[in-house]
Amino acid sequence: MIVAEWITYLREEKLWGNNDPLFPATRISHDESMQFQVTGIDRKHWRNATPIRKIFRKAFTDAGLPYFNPHSFRNTLVRLGQQVCQTPEQFKAWSQNLGHEKVLTTFLSYGNVECQRQGEIIRDLATPRQNIPPDIKALLKVFASEMRD
Repeated sequence: MIVAEWITYLREEKLWGNNDPLFPATRISHDESMQFQVTGIDRKHWRNATPIRKIFRKAFTDAGLPYFNPHSFRNTLVRLGQQVCQTPEQFKAWSQNLGHEKVLTTFLSYGNVECQRQGEIIRDLATPRQNIPPDIKALLKVFASEMRD
């Protein structure tokens, strides 16, 4: 809910688009005595994730929730994509929406399959499939293309 409200604020109040940072850097300027002060948010990315982690930690603490780091949201979105995407093209679009140029980044960096789910998948492989989806060939083409790049 908090993140959804933040996105709404950025889009509707700040008129930011898809290429603007979700967690923008703090805008710093000088006050009357030439001292640095925070004056809002900037349309720039942070140089590293440390400030974002601090902001997340404070927001979760203030809301009385256990802390989850920013990448835990990305991991959750990748797991959701693994469940809902039914074609290679859909997963490629999902991957691009996460900001990954290459789908292999999504698979290799975030695509871990939990141990229990891995067991379920392996057990299901023992059951012969009646209909092999036509997009298996498309999936192989996507992987081959990604591997070439």
